[in-house]
Amino acid sequence: MTPASTGASTTVGAVPSVSSTASAGASSPASPGVLAADSRVSPGGPGYRRMSFALFLAGVATFALLYSTQALLPLISGEFGVSASDASWTVAAATGGLAVFVLPMSALSERYGRRTVMTASLAVAVTVGLLVPFAPSLTALVALRAVQGAALAGLPASATAYLAEEVTPKALITAIGLFVAGNSVGGMSGRVITGWVAQEWGWRVAVGVIGAIAVACAVAFRVLLPAPRHFRPGSLRPRVLARTVRGHLSNPLLRRLYAIGALFMTVFGGVYTVIGYRLTQAPFGLPQGIVGSIFLVYLVGTVSASTAGRLVGRLGRRGALYAAGGTTATGLLLSLAGSLPLVLAGLVLITAGFFAGHAVASSAVSKTATHGRAQASALYQSAYYIGSSAGSTVGALAYHGGGWAGTVGVGLLAVLGVVTITVFGTRAARSRRRLATAA
Repeated sequence: MTPASTGASTTVGAVPSVSSTASAGASSPASPGVLAADSRVSPGGPGYRRMSFALFLAGVATFALLYSTQALLPLISGEFGVSASDASWTVAAATGGLAVFVLPMSALSERYGRRTVMTASLAVAVTVGLLVPFAPSLTALVALRAVQGAALAGLPASATAYLAEEVTPKALITAIGLFVAGNSVGGMSGRVITGWVAQEWGWRVAVGVIGAIAVACAVAFRVLLPAPRHFRPGSLRPRVLARTVRGHLSNPLLRRLYAIGALFMTVFGGVYTVIGYRLTQAPFGLPQGIVGSIFLVYLVGTVSASTAGRLVGRLGRRGALYAAGGTTATGLLLSLAGSLPLVLAGLVLITAGFFAGHAVASSAVSKTATHGRAQASALYQSAYYIGSSAGSTVGALAYHGGGWAGTVGVGLLAVLGVVTITVFGTRAARSRRRLATAA
């Protein structure tokens, strides 16, 4: 594909090489505008911890806001007199809004900068988050959640593109794993906090508290995140964007990674949308605060995401995906038990498998894309959150029709899809190696 150029001959989404022109804020002592190859940040290097912590906080705010209603669905159903599938739209609307807007937001980040778009996105999302507690009806609540999801679309793709540009290639999967770990902490803390707050003061106060926490994370993020040194503005021309997107979608490996992300998130979205209903009903009958505390298993996801780099080092990317899929499937089967400890063990395995698989797939996208990294990441995020919306909706419908076993069945089909795609990729890679050897 022929790179498109702006007046400054800037390829859309291109990552500068050794001789690339640095963006404003670069401080290289080399010749004017030239950035040295070793100026990218690595673990232990100056600014790495600050950068990692800033993006960790962005991940916390994103997931805390995005899934702020998920643990509260039984209470929302009760207040508005609606079914689980109707209440699940408060989750599906947010993730759907993110899925639709993530690509346009990534284009804006190519033109105006990763940090600028991430800051603006968080500002809008936290503002809407402070309005959500005052929603007068389910329709208004769903609408606000859709706007909030659309605003949050500026975070995921821009964050991974920022890291791909600013961090050394060897440290990329670890850095992205820490961002994903922030997602898991945000998802966990949002659910745990809302569970206990809602038990005492109702779901409206609970989502208000999450909004306030997200405000604090957003402010700290903007203060801590270093100015980009490798970013070069690209073009906003639709033809350039369309060409970049077509190039990514024509890449078989990227297509497989997008599908894998969507399928993993289908499992996760379905399980965590429905689990609150299962645990508050017979035979468990747990109070809302305890149900919220169940989401402490997200800490397992924090660990599995942040150690995904070591897993890939031992097993390779496809081996790590097989391990993540097998772990998730085992957890789904365990969760069918009527024993609460076994259900919790199942949730632990589902969470560990999901976050490991997500970290591996998302980092592989950033490594595979040689240009237009924000768009490549945006397409992954779009597929990922389409999977979340589908999982939330289909998982709730399956639960309504067949109970928890129905939701588990949906999850197992999605895991089977992950394994099938990975097997296909493994065979394709072996075929390429044989052809290369023969040549």
